[in-house]
Amino acid sequence: SLAAPALAQQFPSKPLRIVVPYTPGGGADTTARLIAPKLQEALGQTVVIDNKPGAGGTIGDDAVAKAAPDGHTLLIGAFAHAVNPSLLAKMPFRTPDDFAPISLLVTVPELLVVTPSFPAKTVAELVAMAKAEPGKLSYASSGNGTAQHLAAELFKMRTGTEMTHVPYRGSGELVAAMLGGQIDLAFDNMPISWPHARNGELKALAVTSKERSPA
Repeated sequence: SLAAPALAQQFPSKPLRIVVPYTPGGGADTTARLIAPKLQEALGQTVVIDNKPGAGGTIGDDAVAKAAPDGHTLLIGAFAHAVNPSLLAKMPFRTPDDFAPISLLVTVPELLVVTPSFPAKTVAELVAMAKAEPGKLSYASSGNGTAQHLAAELFKMRTGTEMTHVPYRGSGELVAAMLGGQIDLAFDNMPISWPHARNGELKALAVTSKERSPA
């Protein structure tokens, strides 16, 4: 007898989940919340955003790597997704083997911000302060291996300065710490920190992109 032909299951056959490996309020989270309504409209299924912060994005990445490979669990993979395998001695999954890339969504420059009361008004003044008292200034990031972390480390290398790293679980926590005056500076995702710089809650000194930002 002939075997019955297999019928392709319609996709999506159930709600989709977008895993954001950072806290709400950050760049990855904002991106997910921008695309979720469009995905829902296009696919006709509910799209749920699931924030799983921690370990520089590794916890959320791991949840997606171990999810059923049926296309219903998506990951907003940020900078650390590509960097963590070279920074961490042991990973709970294989990058890139355990993931299937879909599309580049956004490219985002980092914005160097300081608290409003911070004495330096330029990058040169910031460098002078950091050199005068090595290790005294503190900078925030969204976690080890994130773009914010490595941007600051590159800055330290190129300027010959020393500053103390304070990692958080996402840009939301980072900005809260900055607004509370607990941290001196940060290289943060521009869409997150720029509104605070624009209204005077933070002071912007520079962007990390090659070209000046139109904003």
